Amino acid sequence: MNFDRNTLFLVTGGAGFIGSNLCEAILDMGCRVRCLDNLSTGKQANVDMFLNREGYEFILGDIRDYDTCEKACAGVDYVLHQAAWGSVPRSIAMPLLYEEINIKGTLNMLEAARQTGVKTFVYASSSSVYGDSPTLPKKEGNEGNLLSPYALTKRVDEEYAKLYTKLYGLKTVGLRYFNVFGRRQDPNGAYAAVIPKFIKQLLAGEAPTINGDGKQSRDFTYIANVVEANIKAAAAGDDASGEAFNIAYGGREYLIDVYNSLTDALGVAIKPVYGPDRAGDIKHSNADISKARKLLGYDPQYDFDKGLKEAIKWYKENL
Repeated sequence: MNFDRNTLFLVTGGAGFIGSNLCEAILDMGCRVRCLDNLSTGKQANVDMFLNREGYEFILGDIRDYDTCEKACAGVDYVLHQAAWGSVPRSIAMPLLYEEINIKGTLNMLEAARQTGVKTFVYASSSSVYGDSPTLPKKEGNEGNLLSPYALTKRVDEEYAKLYTKLYGLKTVGLRYFNVFGRRQDPNGAYAAVIPKFIKQLLAGEAPTINGDGKQSRDFTYIANVVEANIKAAAAGDDASGEAFNIAYGGREYLIDVYNSLTDALGVAIKPVYGPDRAGDIKHSNADISKARKLLGYDPQYDFDKGLKEAIKWYKENL
C-alpha cells in the first residue's frame, strides 16, 4: 500500500482519539494530512503536537457547515471521516444534537467529497448498528432493531454512503468500529469509555463503577487495528465500495475479566462498585471480521492483551 508523498488525506475529527492517531500514521507514511475539527470533543493538544510537522494542516471548523466541508475537501484525495459525537447514553439524552452532527454533518461531508472529486470516502460507523440482534459473532447483513439515537445515526450514515456510491459513483467504505481503546482516549467525563476511565480511577486509588453485572462482553479493539483498517479502506478496490465492514480483533472479553486484568497489571486490589445497566447498551458483542479480511486485506496485529499493555503504558506515562 504505497501512497504518493503528495497524497492529501482529510481527517475529520482529527483532534479526537481515533482521528489524531490517524493523522500521526499518515504523517509517518510520508503523506500530507489536513485535520478538520471544531474541538467540541477533540483536544487542542492533539493538534499542537503535529503543527511543526511537514505536511500537516489544521482547519478549525464544523461539519454542520457545508461551506466548511467543501473548503476542507478541496484538493483532497482521501477522506477519513471520524467527526461525530459518540456515546449511546449521551445520544439518548441529546437526540437532536446527534441528528445534526452525525447525520447532517456526514451528509455535508459526502456531498462536499462528491463535488470536489475525492477518490474514496472512508467513514466511521459502529457496532451499535447491530442493535438487539442476539446472533454472535456479529456479521454484516444480520442487523437487529436499533437501541439508541446514536445507533440510528450510524445506520443512516451507512445508507447515505451506499446511495452516494450507487447514485453518484463516489467510492465509500464504512467501518463498524467495535469498542476501540488505546492512547489518547479521554478518561474524563460522564461518558468516557470504560478502559481509560477504569485505568485512571485505579491509578488514583478509586473504585470504578461497573454498569450491570460485569458479565457483558465486548470485542475490545486496539487503536492500531483501526488505523490499519482506515488506511487499507482508502486503498481498497471497487468491490469494497458502498459496503460497511466490521473492524475489530474478533475476540470477546467479559467486562469483569477486563477489570481484573487491569487490577493485576496495575498491582492494585480494589473491588469495583456495581451500578445499574445502561439504557441502550448491547449485552454481548463479538465481530466476524472475515469480510474485512477478504475485501480490505485487514489483518489486525493487536489482540486484546497486547493492546492493553500498550494502553496501560501510555496512561501511566501521560496521566
